[in-house]
Amino acid sequence: MKKQLTAQEALIYVMVTTSASDNTMRDEELRRIDHIVTTLPVFCDFDEQDIVPVAEECAKLLGMENGLDILLGLVKEALPAKLHETAYALAFEIAAVDLKIAREEESFLDLLKADLHIDNLATAAIERGARARHMVV
Repeated sequence: MKKQLTAQEALIYVMVTTSASDNTMRDEELRRIDHIVTTLPVFCDFDEQDIVPVAEECAKLLGMENGLDILLGLVKEALPAKLHETAYALAFEIAAVDLKIAREEESFLDLLKADLHIDNLATAAIERGARARHMVV
């Protein structure tokens, strides 16, 4: 298991953990993770072929005793403060794909918000923006 994550790996860990939090990684969520990694500027120098290995490392970590606590510590250590809101936004983006935030997803988002010290106003704006992007006619 890696001792230190890159910021990009940490962001992927956050998205994968959000998707896996309800014990189901839906195809729409996986497609969204792939789309995010291949299109957002924060991932501009990330090799797309590393998405699956990074996701697998994340899954192994989550399967360990205290894996979630360890993961949150690694994420916090890897992310500069300027990417804390980005991490929350990406996590919420994955949770909002189906317009239904499962209780487990909500619990993980709350932990992430607390660990990264993201204020309520920022999270409300992030959440509203993600819901608006996923609305259907």
